[in-house]
Amino acid sequence: MASDVLTAVVTGAASGIGRALAEALHAKGADLVLADVDADALSATAERLGATGVTADVADPAAMNALAAQAPQARLICLNAGVVGASLGAPWEVPPDEWDRVFGINVGGVVNGLRAFVPGLLASGEQAHVLITASLAGLTVFPGGGAYGPSKHAVVAVAQHAAMALADTPVRVTMICPALVSTGMSPEGTEPGLVAHEALQAVDDGVFAVVPAEWQAAVVAQVEQIAAGHRPTPPAPRSA
Repeated sequence: MASDVLTAVVTGAASGIGRALAEALHAKGADLVLADVDADALSATAERLGATGVTADVADPAAMNALAAQAPQARLICLNAGVVGASLGAPWEVPPDEWDRVFGINVGGVVNGLRAFVPGLLASGEQAHVLITASLAGLTVFPGGGAYGPSKHAVVAVAQHAAMALADTPVRVTMICPALVSTGMSPEGTEPGLVAHEALQAVDDGVFAVVPAEWQAAVVAQVEQIAAGHRPTPPAPRSA
């Protein structure tokens, strides 16, 4: 008899949004398989939550395949791991190795995760969900930011493509696009726990994208500028 307990995988689970997702899922009674490159922080989080911790680099396809092999029963896959990068200037100011690292983790981590987990989810024939952590920076363009924004634009495109490809299957996709979040990437912003709560609510509700309400008009306005042939201008949140 199949267990009614959800098994969930979370990458980047040792800190930030990933850790908050793990905590929220633990509170819901899920069995957790947590992954991160930071072995010590991962071990502490996994021990506290009674989870299985797997040290893994999401940029490595073989590591993601091994992670999937350790969680064949998982039906919620949170592809969350991401980095900002040290260079936050214009594209030509970012060193080549940093472009490779940021894209390897932010984009490669999602693509490798989809490749590792989706075939098994489809083969199970059961309802399943993939939750992808994108960013507001993947929906609109801000001055500077180095390779981070472009990488998150690629993540948004991959999430949309995956959602379309899986439309007629039991596997659903949700992506979250938070603005600044108070994590290791930023000293200020929304609390990770709130982002995790909204993300899991979106999964439960079958919502594809979660975008901060105050930024939705800015995202639309910048797309309209581009569609009309105009040079983009920096976006700003809607005033209260």
